[in-house]
Amino acid sequence: MDIGTAKPTAAERAAAPHHLIDLVEPDRSYSAGEWRSAAIRAVDEILGRGKLPLLVGGTMLYYRALVSGLDELPQADAALRAEIDADAARRGWPALHKELEKVDPATASRLPPNDSQRIQRALEVFRLTGKPLSSLQRGVKADLPFRLNSFALMPDRAILHRRIEERFGEMLKMGLVEELKGLRNRFDLKASMPSMRAVGYRQVWEMLEGESDAATMRERAVAATRQLAKRQMTWLRSFAGLVRLDPAEALGELIRSCRRP
Repeated sequence: MDIGTAKPTAAERAAAPHHLIDLVEPDRSYSAGEWRSAAIRAVDEILGRGKLPLLVGGTMLYYRALVSGLDELPQADAALRAEIDADAARRGWPALHKELEKVDPATASRLPPNDSQRIQRALEVFRLTGKPLSSLQRGVKADLPFRLNSFALMPDRAILHRRIEERFGEMLKMGLVEELKGLRNRFDLKASMPSMRAVGYRQVWEMLEGESDAATMRERAVAATRQLAKRQMTWLRSFAGLVRLDPAEALGELIRSCRRP
């Protein structure tokens, strides 16, 4: 899954070592807990070599898992998930979102009606525990074996939206559709898998299944990416201890510092 994840190129990875890339195949689930353990091991190893590790990305769930630990939530239940998926196939995810509003309004309020992965998980947790997901997501403060300095780039919304549209257009030119066709040939993939629910891949999958045309696919993918970016920005604003920077100003300062004698 190189193109749709904007994976660093071979040249970029040769210029600066990257870690925790190409860990699992797309037909396997990978949890935030697994990533947290692997990230801490990688940071410790890099620090042990006298180097400074940089944790870079935009998935705030993983950042929260790293700094705050993991909530005590039940393991996934394959049978229950299949039951919820079948219900969604009959009634649609917006209907299940309304069901979620009745049992967990706090979680429902932050999820769009078509966020199938998170709606499914919230309903799964409620049916397994009888408790709303929001009441269980309190974070278990866990001490890290290193000090973390955190910075957030907060771009202008209009610029962000334009960049998102341009970026997805570039992904299509690079062969995103062909990449997913190849993955479907190599692996026994299903639309319900976490990898295939990822923004971009999900919309291309729908097009390949005849549920939309190319123009609609592109429009849906851009809209879904904008919604994702909005959620990530909300996460960023909620975190304490972040140094928030304007990307243009931060880049300007970097250029000026590089020019200093």
